[in-house]
Amino acid sequence: MTAYPNMLAPLDLGFTTLKNRVLMGSMHTGLEETGDWNRVAEFYAARARGGVALMVTGGIGPNLEGSVLPGASMMTSATDVENHRVITDRVHAAGGRIAMQILHAGRYAYGPKCVGPSPVKSPISPFPPHELDEDGIEKQIADIVNAARRAQEAGYDGVEIMGSEGYFLNQFLVTRTNKRTDRWGGSYENRMRLPIEVVRRTREAVGRKFIIIYRLSMIDLVPEGSTHDEVVQLAQEVEKAGATILNTGIGWHEARIPTIATSVPRAAFAWVTQKLMGKVSIPIITSNRINTPEVAEQVLAEGCADMVSMARPMLADADFVAKAEAGQASHIAPCIACNQACLDHTFSGKLTSCLVNPRACHETELVIEPAAAAKTVAIVGAGPAGLATALTAAQRGHKVTLFDQADEIGGQLNMAKQVPGKEEFWGLVDWYRTMIADAGVTLALGRRVAAQDLTGFDEIVVATGVIPRDPAIPGQDEANVLSYIDVLCRKKPVGQRVAVIGAGGIGFDVSEFLLEEGHSPATDLPAWMKEWGVSDPAEHRAGLAPEGPQPAAPARRVTLLQRKAERHGKRLGKTTGWIHRATLKMKEVEFLGGVNYERIDAGGLHVSFGEARENPTLVAADTIVLCSGQVSERRLADDLAEHGITAHVIGGADVAAELDAKRAINQGTRLAAAL
Repeated sequence: MTAYPNMLAPLDLGFTTLKNRVLMGSMHTGLEETGDWNRVAEFYAARARGGVALMVTGGIGPNLEGSVLPGASMMTSATDVENHRVITDRVHAAGGRIAMQILHAGRYAYGPKCVGPSPVKSPISPFPPHELDEDGIEKQIADIVNAARRAQEAGYDGVEIMGSEGYFLNQFLVTRTNKRTDRWGGSYENRMRLPIEVVRRTREAVGRKFIIIYRLSMIDLVPEGSTHDEVVQLAQEVEKAGATILNTGIGWHEARIPTIATSVPRAAFAWVTQKLMGKVSIPIITSNRINTPEVAEQVLAEGCADMVSMARPMLADADFVAKAEAGQASHIAPCIACNQACLDHTFSGKLTSCLVNPRACHETELVIEPAAAAKTVAIVGAGPAGLATALTAAQRGHKVTLFDQADEIGGQLNMAKQVPGKEEFWGLVDWYRTMIADAGVTLALGRRVAAQDLTGFDEIVVATGVIPRDPAIPGQDEANVLSYIDVLCRKKPVGQRVAVIGAGGIGFDVSEFLLEEGHSPATDLPAWMKEWGVSDPAEHRAGLAPEGPQPAAPARRVTLLQRKAERHGKRLGKTTGWIHRATLKMKEVEFLGGVNYERIDAGGLHVSFGEARENPTLVAADTIVLCSGQVSERRLADDLAEHGITAHVIGGADVAAELDAKRAINQGTRLAAAL
């Protein structure tokens, strides 16, 4: 008897049956662009072995003008067919199925040759699109159909036609981007002509026994987006045109509402998909922030969809489905929706990976194999770097002892999990606790060690992390001054007016913690929807509440200060920084930059501005919180060096940089793989 009867039930598509209800959704990984087809194939094959029913590749361009970026992977030639056959052969040999996503970016294409229904420039691209004429539209249709035909030749089980997230087909649907007056514009019947024609001709080209997924934008979250009635109408017409499955798309990329970040509640948009259930007869997939078997099972059991799409959870753990099926859900490495190694990498032109699983997209390069000879390994520090090292080393067969002066594992992860919107970090710490025990690591908690305590080990790893940097502000020892550790871990009382010194990641986290006073919209869907202005698309076009965002009143008045005369949060995550800035602005935080910290007294924080130290100002505050950076905690490393003992120094003890769990876990895993 399984705990997930709905998730693990087969899905009959008529001409074929999927073994369960889990789709690995499409992700831009950058793998196809490497040209290393063995590496690409192994990434997908690992997920096939992990039990997912059907996978969708990253977006593959049907032509040059529709490709997301210059040099992006396309499916246009016989050579492309041969390259992709390496993927499909490997996936099929692993017992999996895979569809190729055909992604025409339209005005989102980052290049001067981009095209669209009208010359309306996207706010997230510098290139205005060229308006297509009748022949140009015909070429785009033919190229998409050709890509589908070639995908079939390459051995794919199907294709996903990308019609959501504000890409090309979506751009034809709405008056925001379609200003045409010909048969491709004007009435909704005209505006939806293109996606219907694409699906119809694709079905004609590939025959009946080939999966066609249509990615449908269920809620656009942009002004002038589609109404719910229009979405239903399009879904019904796409079904008639020959689609096998409808997959959910949520929000355009230019929407100013978060849709997949960790601060978005789990399954936040499943209710949108549910509104389409019963309106079509083909299966419907729901998506976005579904990251555990329990969440997947719940949305299916509640009738929100016929199938669930999970993309980033398959980066975190390739064996997600197999572990759930085996009754080992607690062993599934959790996707914490941080975006740090996936989407942030994509939008920075880097190869995708995963914060909690550095092997994601690096399966052929970061190989974890049994150790040739077992060693005794001492690891000091049970934060992310030490935990990653301990787990991988123990799994390889080494005898590992993990020391920490704290009484629990997690290190600075235990601070992150206190922040509203970062509740997923609780699951990450829990997962490490489970896996460390399962791997047989000896825990020595609540113990501070010195060099003489570490004799007799074959390998010593110092992962002692960071300590707060001393900002050396006169008066910082006053009773009204706290560190971020005092606030997040020790829960010391904080006044109603707060000055937060330092606008890096920790400064933002502390500010959000103080503004919410124990309530997190990330665990309260109605509150989150109200905060961001999300409404029922059946009541308000595109799901935008007419009154706009209505955040709850802030628990405190916060001023966030930084020395640098630049935008606050400039160095936050590329795809999440705007969310943190918007959140603080909605909560009426005052941003001050280019300041000098002159002194602290009972009245608050005295600052001046610029190199000339002009305009002396008192920032009135009951409490001043120091978030002025970190320095490496190297006392043990230095002690070992003085005793002539060689040690590996990793994580924050190696380089102090915010709370960089991504770098720490990657560094620890790679070290353990080489021991």
